[in-house]
Amino acid sequence: MRILHTSDWHVGVTMKGRSRLDEQRAVFKQMVDIARDEAVDLVIVAGDLFDTASPSAESQRLLFSALSALRGTGAEVVVIAGNHDNGKALEALRHWAHAAGIHLRGSLGKAADHLVTGETEGGERWRCAALPFIAQRHAVRAAELFELGAAGAEANYADHLRRLVAALTQDFTADTVNLFTGHLTVVGGKVGGGEREVHTVADYAVPAAIFPPTTSYVALGHLHKAQSIVGPCPIRYSGGPLAVDFGEEDHTPSVAIVDVAPGVPARARTVPLTAAVPLQTVRGTLEQLAKAKVDERAWLRVFVTEPARAGLRGEVADLFPRAVQIHIDPVMRASDVKPRERRSGRSPGDLFAAYLTEHQHDDPAVTKLFAQLYEDTQTVAEEA
Repeated sequence: MRILHTSDWHVGVTMKGRSRLDEQRAVFKQMVDIARDEAVDLVIVAGDLFDTASPSAESQRLLFSALSALRGTGAEVVVIAGNHDNGKALEALRHWAHAAGIHLRGSLGKAADHLVTGETEGGERWRCAALPFIAQRHAVRAAELFELGAAGAEANYADHLRRLVAALTQDFTADTVNLFTGHLTVVGGKVGGGEREVHTVADYAVPAAIFPPTTSYVALGHLHKAQSIVGPCPIRYSGGPLAVDFGEEDHTPSVAIVDVAPGVPARARTVPLTAAVPLQTVRGTLEQLAKAKVDERAWLRVFVTEPARAGLRGEVADLFPRAVQIHIDPVMRASDVKPRERRSGRSPGDLFAAYLTEHQHDDPAVTKLFAQLYEDTQTVAEEA
């Protein structure tokens, strides 16, 4: 059977306040085309559907439209909640999803409730253990729901996850394609940049050994960089369909296409999503920036390596309309920093001039403007 594995959609994410919904809409269209062209039997979306637990109405419409379109290709669709999602809110939509032919798991229930089974048109039987994100404080509660007995509050997160995975995979048999999908951090995985940091630290990391060798393929979400993890079975992060911040500038947005059969190692390949808008960082003086090679589609981060002055930011913005971050190079600003001089007894004009010098913003026009504004405020105060 053939699987399209994707995760970390972050629908509704913005770029410094600028909406990216149109970009995401184009990415999902390409994803649907890939699913159709590749004759995919199953689509797995491994969590972080939304960027926030309180998504806008437009973000929700886009998500449900994308999931319905993927189901419309003829593929089964399995979806789990991630740490950015409101799991209970997604779980409330489960009846709608079921009616639409989508297997949605937003929050924890009994172990049997997290097993999804199906059969391809070619007669290939498959089962998928679908485990939504579990916060550390809910791990003991999860063990209770799975009826694993007293888990023990002293057990660490990895111990709890090991028991949950064992319960979900205990009936994996050799004559079926056995799949597991979860939203978690596995030891050895490389962080992409846009993940929620608190959920990628060591306390949340689990060893790859928790997945049994009987698993045909482990489809993971949470780490945004597409990568395989060494373990007792094929384990992979699909990577996100777009870079969510400049920490992911060097990523290639993509999905994973996986071919798998009972008793045969899964073979995964990466299919790039060219509809995703790239992120690009440029650096230099204004003259150098004017000559820089810039992708006209890209969101830009600009570092200006010359002293700050009035109007500089506006000139850069005019040069790069798609610049979402403009910085005076921190390397320059950190150089030649002198101790602050005594402030008491000095005039506001002197203090402001010292501030400009301290921050390498030696611009007479700004000093003159401050003097004029200060004089105006004093005149108004006297008249009052």
